[in-house]
Amino acid sequence: MVTRPDSNKARLKRHKRVRGKISGTPECPRLSVYRSLNHIYAQIIDDTTGTTLCAASTNEKSFKDYGGNKDAAREVGKILAERAAKKDIKEVVFDRGGYVYQGRVQELAEGAREGGLEF
Repeated sequence: MVTRPDSNKARLKRHKRVRGKISGTPECPRLSVYRSLNHIYAQIIDDTTGTTLCAASTNEKSFKDYGGNKDAAREVGKILAERAAKKDIKEVVFDRGGYVYQGRVQELAEGAREGGLEF
């Protein structure tokens, strides 16, 4: 019997390995990305206190378009950067969540850079 490897298990393993190396501080918080089939979610987190400073996703009521494509991911990045600017957050550490840096994850990062975040 041929069994498929569990891709989410492998992603979580990669995520755990990356999280051992990066951490968000009050001066430079962590931008965390979660990607599902239909939506994309992003949070800016201060790991010293364990608090989410701001968040954005395609699952919000104000977001009307389909959330599972690159255009939506770029918009989420811009919205997150705008919300971060209101809280005087300019520099973050990017946490891709174990996902490959391409497609929607890359578009979210570029949208956040366009919005004014530095990483």
